[in-house]
Amino acid sequence: MSNPEATEYEVGQDNIQPFGLDIHNPVFLISGLSIIGFVLMTLAFQAEATAFFGWLRPFLTSKFDWFFLLSANIFVLFGILLVVTPLGSVRLGGAEAQPEYSYLGWFAMLFAAGMGIGLMFFGVSEPMSHYASSMGGTAMENGVRTDWAPLGAAAGDIVAARNLGMAATIFHWALHPWAIYAVVALALAFFAYNHNLPLTLRSAFYPLFGDAVWGWTGHIIDTLAVFATLFGLATSLGFGTEQALAGLNFLFGTPTGNGARVVLITVITAAALISVLRGLDGGVKVLSEINIALALLLMVFIIFVGPTAAIFETIVSGGIAYVKEVVPLSNPFGREDANFSQGWTAFYWAWWISWSPFVGMFIARVSRGRTVREFITCVIFVPTIVSVVWMGAFGGTAIDQVIADPDAAVQSAALELKLFEMLGTLPLSWFTSFLGIILVIVFFVTSSDSGSLVIDTITAGGKTDAPVSQRVFWCTFEGLVAAALLLVGGAGALTALQAMAVSTGFPFTIVLLLMCFSLFIGLNKARKDPAQTKK
Repeated sequence: MSNPEATEYEVGQDNIQPFGLDIHNPVFLISGLSIIGFVLMTLAFQAEATAFFGWLRPFLTSKFDWFFLLSANIFVLFGILLVVTPLGSVRLGGAEAQPEYSYLGWFAMLFAAGMGIGLMFFGVSEPMSHYASSMGGTAMENGVRTDWAPLGAAAGDIVAARNLGMAATIFHWALHPWAIYAVVALALAFFAYNHNLPLTLRSAFYPLFGDAVWGWTGHIIDTLAVFATLFGLATSLGFGTEQALAGLNFLFGTPTGNGARVVLITVITAAALISVLRGLDGGVKVLSEINIALALLLMVFIIFVGPTAAIFETIVSGGIAYVKEVVPLSNPFGREDANFSQGWTAFYWAWWISWSPFVGMFIARVSRGRTVREFITCVIFVPTIVSVVWMGAFGGTAIDQVIADPDAAVQSAALELKLFEMLGTLPLSWFTSFLGIILVIVFFVTSSDSGSLVIDTITAGGKTDAPVSQRVFWCTFEGLVAAALLLVGGAGALTALQAMAVSTGFPFTIVLLLMCFSLFIGLNKARKDPAQTKK
């Protein structure tokens, strides 16, 4: 339970309750109307929107790559600081608070909300992309290497290419992205559970802005969080939809056009609605545990049925390569590897940051009772280990297939098909491919459900017990927006969504840096209070 003596901030609320809803009026109206306007403008001016968003993403990642890389490094170092200093002894919710979920249930929800679809989509495609890049060795453009110069050329060296490819992949799925999530989640949980503030983004800035967080300063912060969550979910839905449809076409020859996309999104949204109606424990928690169990089953199957020795070698050597190369890969200044630092890393960091309000708030919602040290260790370092094993199993198997046969189908397959082409060479390929489709779909159901929970919490002013009908509204709205854009806008709409996800990441990088400072102030005060440190 929270400590009443720790309550030191005045909470201002101006919720209204039309039609049985419970909304924080400015945030709800501004975010809702703005997103509707964005959709209408995108559909009305498709050519212009495609050109604008096609310019926006590369502009941000090329001009501000150093800023994204430097900021992500700060988040990692800040997380390490919390683990090794007395600040880590503060318990979320006060000294007497106990965790609401077991480690198994907690980890399952972390992964399902944080990276589920991404690991399925990029588990094969990204290691192969970096492997091919490192094998090229000296790719040049205007006199500058377009692969990743800090790791050194590996032209013709298959082992080095594999290890460097795995290091680059793990870099994008390990410490840095989870540190981004951890900063947001910890700040939200600390100020909500230790100071009885609303579970919403604005609360994390009270030490810096004071009562202004209950006015327009806070409204802007929360509205940006709604934008980031919706666009991040829609972008993820695009990846998940394309991979699921590709898998269904691979197995059954089903269509992959706009009609099929809308049907699949409708099915996913309906499943998410059922999960919403069942609540957090009966919905997201149950689906997350089932999905994580199935994902681990698929990974174990690949490890022991695939090229087992090569997979274990890839896991070990790739992990070692990551440890050796994480510093040069993280260097934000003086880089010549434009394709890697801008096309990959800056885009990834902006995307993770745009997702951080959604994932961070959901993690905070299920992390009461953990100490700061336990929280950071579990949220940053445990997923890093799992990512190394996952990428080594999936990516290592695909790379081994290409080493054995340079003309292997997985080599030339589209990104959304690479997983199924890799599984197609293993025993029980039909079953494992179908399981892969189910995993992608259920991962998105849990993301959609938890995403609607987060948006609902923000637009209700931080309340965690807002009416279920409000979560149903947001869950339905997410599906309708994605379906309308995919149906009318096609590939251009997905480009717009991805660009918007990145563009929301840029201002949120500044928000997160300020959040670190605010969180440090709060934790430094709390560590001196026996009522807030672990017992």
